[in-house]
Amino acid sequence: MAIFKIRKITDAYLPSNISSVEQVFTILRTHFPSVKEEKVSEILEQMRDPLKYQFASNLFVAEDGRSNIKGFAIMLYLPDKNFCFLDYIAVTPGKTSSGVGGAIYERLREEAQLLKSLGIFMECLPDDERLCKDKSSIKQNRGRLAFYERYGARPVSGTKYETLVNPETDDCPPYLVYDDLGNDIQLSALQAKKIIRAILERKYPEYCPEDYIKMVVSSVKEDPVKLREFKYILKERPHEKTSALKDEIALVVNDKHDIHHVKDIGYIESPVRIKSILKEIERLNTFKLSPKKGFPDKHITEVHDVKYFNYIKTVCDKLPEGKSIYPYVFPVRNATRPPHDYSVLAGYYCIDTFTPINRNAYLAARSGVNCVLTGAELLLEGYHTAYALTRPPGHHAERNVFGGFCYFNNASIAANFLSKYGKVVVLDIDYHHGNGHQQIFYDRKDVFTVSIHGNPAFAYPYFTGFSEEKGEGAGEGFNLNFPLKESLSGEEYLSCLKKAIKEIKIFKPEYMIVSLGFDPAKGDPTGTWTLSAADFKNNGTELGKLPYPLLFVQEGGYKNRSLGVNARNFFEGYLSTRIMKTSC
Repeated sequence: MAIFKIRKITDAYLPSNISSVEQVFTILRTHFPSVKEEKVSEILEQMRDPLKYQFASNLFVAEDGRSNIKGFAIMLYLPDKNFCFLDYIAVTPGKTSSGVGGAIYERLREEAQLLKSLGIFMECLPDDERLCKDKSSIKQNRGRLAFYERYGARPVSGTKYETLVNPETDDCPPYLVYDDLGNDIQLSALQAKKIIRAILERKYPEYCPEDYIKMVVSSVKEDPVKLREFKYILKERPHEKTSALKDEIALVVNDKHDIHHVKDIGYIESPVRIKSILKEIERLNTFKLSPKKGFPDKHITEVHDVKYFNYIKTVCDKLPEGKSIYPYVFPVRNATRPPHDYSVLAGYYCIDTFTPINRNAYLAARSGVNCVLTGAELLLEGYHTAYALTRPPGHHAERNVFGGFCYFNNASIAANFLSKYGKVVVLDIDYHHGNGHQQIFYDRKDVFTVSIHGNPAFAYPYFTGFSEEKGEGAGEGFNLNFPLKESLSGEEYLSCLKKAIKEIKIFKPEYMIVSLGFDPAKGDPTGTWTLSAADFKNNGTELGKLPYPLLFVQEGGYKNRSLGVNARNFFEGYLSTRIMKTSC
């Protein structure tokens, strides 16, 4: 069986999307040879300038692991009339029974649900031979209409929509088909008239004259309008109501985190952290466990220095079981001549003395990278929220150093991965500064890094995270730090979070990643703040109001007695605004 994923393209001009769009146009020209070339070119303009065309044009592609496009769909959204219009849907020639078309259409239904639209309208060529001089396409038309009937979608009846604009040159006028997404929506005559006028005016501004539009609109008499009876499917409601992926959180757990268990006295980054969180968040019945996938090393070495990556991988493999190396010599004076001894070299690649290297550190951290990349890919496939519950954490790992219990910068690796598909913001709400995110993206403008943390004057990592650090070169203005005072209430924290969110909205990202730390909690051994479960709930509520596809990546949080409860309350707050948006 062929494996493919479906993702939404928001920026057709990104290098990673250019090839995909070219393949889409090839399929489009094959399936729709009558479409003029200027109309094909106009698709990109429609995606870029929704105000001009009075609709948002969304492109969805089904692609395999080698970025080969297996099918695509273009769906328009008219927010002022609150409905979607399926403009094109097609699969690679010769793949009509591959399941790609059905998977794409189901993804469109999920998107329409996310938008809380009335449903999806589309035009389908008729299955009535009386409407066509050329009978050659009737069989294909019947198959297409039967396909949509599986979802309850049928032609609107009792109107003159299927009337030729130009009887002398036109043939086979299309039906207007309506899919109410399983919501049993009864369209009023007034709604139908507004929708029909919007379709004809905005889709065919140069083809449909005003008198034709008036004729079709005035033909809507029945109130509410009716759909044609089921013709191909016997069941009255073949499909259940589509459940939008926005209503659930994809949960990806690092199944190898517990092999990284350092039992040295004082080492608090322990496996019980994950168990504490899992135990509590499972009570919410909103998380859908998703299996971790494997990803190549290139996603790590695009973010981390190759020599650094190879060192971590090699030295961990050489160490005997149960033995840890702690950095103790830091060759800052002559970094161009690193030492050869592995135990001394640890200091060359580390920023502190309490983050050990051992046999399982690489294996656990590498598995964690697969978790966050799985979560990032799920966003591309349509999930609105994913949570990579993993340890060891990652936000202190810079391009070529580890520290703060972190070896690979999970969130930054995911951000770099998603940046190929649109702008990304990384919001770090761990108690400690996200120095890794800052250093990795400091000269880039496609990834906006924001960190709320204890002032480095008293909080780890001490040397970075000051407010004047704003980025450099192309990245100037795209790094934002909120260093906060040593004693801080939940109300003060929330006020700062709202300021950060305001800046994020100005940036307008396509994707958002949250480095999620629960160490701002009262009594956390690594922090000085006093946030309660209620405070975490308030923070979650604010993030839940944001519309961006969002990946949570677990970072710190070390008071195990309250860790799980704080996590549950945070996601309760997050879900309260998510659910409120998606339920009618």
